[in-house]
Amino acid sequence: MGKLKRTEYQDALKPMQRELVELARWAAHTGARIVVLFEGRDSAGKGGAIGAIREHLNPRQCHLVALAKPTEREAGQWYFQRYIEHLPKAGEIVLFDRSWYNRAGVESVMGYATPDEVAAFLAAAPVFEKLLTDDGILLIKYWLCCDQAKQEERFAERREDPLKGWKLSPVDVAAREKYDAYTRAREAMLKATHTKNAPWTLVDFNDQKLGRLTLIRDLLDRLPDTTIEAPPVELPPLRGKLKTERYRVLEPLPAFKP
Repeated sequence: MGKLKRTEYQDALKPMQRELVELARWAAHTGARIVVLFEGRDSAGKGGAIGAIREHLNPRQCHLVALAKPTEREAGQWYFQRYIEHLPKAGEIVLFDRSWYNRAGVESVMGYATPDEVAAFLAAAPVFEKLLTDDGILLIKYWLCCDQAKQEERFAERREDPLKGWKLSPVDVAAREKYDAYTRAREAMLKATHTKNAPWTLVDFNDQKLGRLTLIRDLLDRLPDTTIEAPPVELPPLRGKLKTERYRVLEPLPAFKP
């Protein structure tokens, strides 16, 4: 299949985004708690997928979590502790742009965690996740895949584009030589943490637009029928002549001239 055209992508995406709005309404109505993890190779397209999901959702209900490097205090805590405070309350959706699986991925490959720490994490993660799902949290885990040639293409694009340069970190550059090591780390992670109550789903993101559509369709299909009728909103006509803005203290900025 050839690369998906933008018009084809938008035509397929918009109906799914309407379903996502219905999903959010269902979560608010039923009190469902939804957690979606986005893991994968650097430049795979996690941010774009999350952006497509969140675009038309209420940011007070659908939260993005993208944690920075642990602080000194966090580094001395139980490993999962800093993630727990970001779990959803009733009616909320939380999207993790990388998650507790950093330990099985970048920390393992780049040597930020010891082999014993990684092994302990792989043993503890299924137990931790079962606590979440047993308590009723809907936990969905995605790994975004891309070939090394495509990854290199995207790194080069980030290097040349001043609007994307912030996405290319020293860790990304150092990790370029470790494609196979990341594959081995992913396979070990899947073997240890692909469980019945919290399975992994891999999505091909060599074509990011097609990958987003595949992921969002799968996400929607995993959840129950979420159709909740939106309450009607009446907008009766206002009385009198409609007002225009008036200013006494400050004037607006002059309009931009292209």
